[in-house]
Amino acid sequence: MNPINPVETPQTRCRAGIATGDITPPVGIYHRMWGAASHERATGVHRPLVATLLWLEPSVGNRAQGQLIVALDHCIFDKAEIDRLTAAICRDSGVGPAQVHITTSHTHGSGLMLRSRSDLPGGDLIAPYLDGVAQRLAELTTVAIQQSQPATIVYGKGRCNLAAHRDTWDERSNQFVCGLNPTGFADDTVLVARIVADSGKTLATMVNYACHPTTLAWDNTSISPDYVGAHRETIEKHSGAPCLFLQGASGDLGPREGFVGDHAVADRNGRQLAFAALSTLESLPQPGTNYVYQGPVISGAIIGSWKHESVDLSVREGHARFQIEQWTFELPYRADLPTIDWVREQHAHWKKEEEHARERGDAIGTRDCRAKVEQMTRRLARMSDLPPGPKYPLAITLWHLGDTFWLFVPGEHYQLLQTALRERFLGRAIIVVTLTGGWMPGYLPTAATYGKGIYQETVALVAPGCAENLVEEVARRITQISG
Repeated sequence: MNPINPVETPQTRCRAGIATGDITPPVGIYHRMWGAASHERATGVHRPLVATLLWLEPSVGNRAQGQLIVALDHCIFDKAEIDRLTAAICRDSGVGPAQVHITTSHTHGSGLMLRSRSDLPGGDLIAPYLDGVAQRLAELTTVAIQQSQPATIVYGKGRCNLAAHRDTWDERSNQFVCGLNPTGFADDTVLVARIVADSGKTLATMVNYACHPTTLAWDNTSISPDYVGAHRETIEKHSGAPCLFLQGASGDLGPREGFVGDHAVADRNGRQLAFAALSTLESLPQPGTNYVYQGPVISGAIIGSWKHESVDLSVREGHARFQIEQWTFELPYRADLPTIDWVREQHAHWKKEEEHARERGDAIGTRDCRAKVEQMTRRLARMSDLPPGPKYPLAITLWHLGDTFWLFVPGEHYQLLQTALRERFLGRAIIVVTLTGGWMPGYLPTAATYGKGIYQETVALVAPGCAENLVEEVARRITQISG
């Protein structure tokens, strides 16, 4: 008979340092994120926005190979802003741009912090705020690197049904809407990690989960991290260490209860995810151990006994693997991509319609036309920022750390990216972090989504099949690295 194999827990041996800081914008700053919103300025703060920085380098202490995750409670930044933040971090810390990975939680309650909005009410506060964030991140980077110490990252997998599918067919209006689809598939995987110093102290925890932070919508006028705030605070209260939240592939996923103005709903959603993550964190073994079968013990029944044992030297050497791969994968633009001139015409058209509706005293019409103007403003900004040529060069970063893979990509990806990779590589811990390095090229829906009029597809810039091709490209690289 075959022996009973030990239960192995994915782990990484490295040096790690963590730093956190408050990056909450001032009340009164431009805040409008939603087309349907009637306000322009933030009227208050629900919970603070936080920057969480994690520095990792090989266990032998090679800073030149170190990698920095900068996780921000924000929705989106354009490439120019990402470059400014990166430059500030590199200038003071000595790390290179390729070592810095700026990602956002994608909270829609943070406000749309784009310098191009400086002429709008509260927009004059955006540039000074962002300049302050850049300086704060530079300071926190130095702290994270200086505090780095030998540690082990222990990974686990749990479940949480906060996220729901959000592509729904509305028979009454005969169209797809972005909202709860009770019958749609939603990935409920929660990947967690505990980063433990050799002294036994927990340095930080990590939670990787895919769910749009859209609990709060147009009725919310306060700066908010959405569910991520209460999620993080709950975990930190119980773990006694900073919590790093990393947004997964959530293009077609959102909270089961969302698009509201009630902060209590966002906090409830956050606690739901936190308790699911805490449950999994509590199940993790001590670093450097596996759960090993010991043999039978005669009692009232014949008991199969197990205990945690230290892994052998060859396994520990595998845990210390620290390999970084970075490359560009080209995604063809969609054939029916509208021209910039057409978008400008649509913007002017809806601007006039908004004025006419306001003159008629039509509040609903004014709101809807104003939302259309906002849609065209954003589409124009996206298209103006497209690299020239027939394809978009997607920057990909893949870490092979110990027993795990960490994937960092810009843009908003459908859950296919994480579900397909994890199914392809069963037994591997694969962390998928989207919105890293910016929002562009926007959404990457599945091929079957195109042509249905679903919002994410209508604003997508790349062609059908790009999502599936990206899965194959990353899978090929993982196979290649794994040998």
